[in-house]
Amino acid sequence: MSRLRVVRLPCRVYVDILRGLPHILTVYLIGQGLPLAGLTIFGTWTYGYAGLAIGLMEGAYMAEIFRSGFQSVDSGIVEAARSLGLSHLRTLRLIVVPIGVRRILPALTGQFILVVKSTALVYLLGLAAGQREMFALAQDSAVNNASLAPLVAAGLLYLAITVPLTYVVNAWDRRMREPQSPRRKIRPVRTAEALA
Repeated sequence: MSRLRVVRLPCRVYVDILRGLPHILTVYLIGQGLPLAGLTIFGTWTYGYAGLAIGLMEGAYMAEIFRSGFQSVDSGIVEAARSLGLSHLRTLRLIVVPIGVRRILPALTGQFILVVKSTALVYLLGLAAGQREMFALAQDSAVNNASLAPLVAAGLLYLAITVPLTYVVNAWDRRMREPQSPRRKIRPVRTAEALA
C-alpha cells in the first residue's frame, strides 16, 4: 500500500512468491535448503526452521488479508478525517486500522486455523523421535498398528484447538459490532431560561 516503490516492490515480490509456492515446497526449501546453503541460523533445531517457514508463508497471506481490510475502508471516511485536520498517520491509527481490523476478523480467524494445521508439515523435515509433533506420532502409530484410530485421535485434537479459537473470535467480533453504551450519562446543559 506504500506510495514508495522501494517499499512496495519488495513487499509485492515477497507476497506473490510465498503465496504462489506450495507449502510443502516452502517447508523443504527453508528447512533443508538453508542448512545445505550453509545458513545454519537455528543450528540443528528443526522447530526453528519449521517456525520460520510457516511464519513466512502465513505472513504473506496475512499481509494480503490486512491490505484488503484497510483498502475496504470507504474513501469518504478517510477524506472526512483528513478534512477535520487529522494527519495521515492519525487517520490510519484512529480510523482506517480500527475499521479495517473489524472487517478482516473472519478471514484472519480462518488463517490462524490454517497456521495451526500447517504445523503438521513439520514432519517433512525429519524430526527425531523426541521431536515428533502430533500428526507424525499419529501417522507412525497408524502404520505400526494398521489402524486409522491414531489419525482420527490427532484430528480430534486439532479440532479441540481450532474450534474453540473460532468461537472466541466470533464472540469478539459480535462484541465489537454491538453499539457501545455510554460509560456515563450525559446531563443536559441547563440554560439560564430553564433555571428561571
